[in-house]
Amino acid sequence: MPLILATQVRAGMIVNFENELCRVISVEHQTPGNLPARVQVKMKRLKDGINRENRFGSSDKVDKASLEQHMLEFLYEDGSNLVFMNNETYEQLEVSKEILGEDMVFLEPNMQVEIEFYEGQPMGATLPPSVVLEIVETDPVMKNANATGSYKPAKLDNGITVGVPPYMEAGQKIRVNTVDRTFMERVK
Repeated sequence: MPLILATQVRAGMIVNFENELCRVISVEHQTPGNLPARVQVKMKRLKDGINRENRFGSSDKVDKASLEQHMLEFLYEDGSNLVFMNNETYEQLEVSKEILGEDMVFLEPNMQVEIEFYEGQPMGATLPPSVVLEIVETDPVMKNANATGSYKPAKLDNGITVGVPPYMEAGQKIRVNTVDRTFMERVK
């Protein structure tokens, strides 16, 4: 497995920490006064979801897990699993819903999802960076509303609520960032 410097660790990476695969949640570079620089890393153990934290020296080496990535097409839900298809081999694959976690709300049939595998086992999934959703419920349009200023809450057709500009109304389609669940733009 490739060893990288602790300063090269990024959120989203999967590392082998104490012989257990962990997904990096956050990385904070610290330079405390006259002490040597260090990297504070928060991780989630993949096998059971337990959070871990570790402080590495800036010259410490971290074991980055070698993952295979495959773009798969989401077909349907089957109990506690999701069924994907490899568009090159037409092979179907079942993946546990836990791999997507809270991002399940964005999953739509025929969506292309990048699934990461470690030694043949699915470990993680990356959705497209944005999706188009419809506003199903929001406050009425305010007179003289413009794009600046505060946002108002809008419930979307997948059940989540995001802040939208005050001139938006129910029935309109918007693009939503799947990473931080924020409004990006109106879609015509």
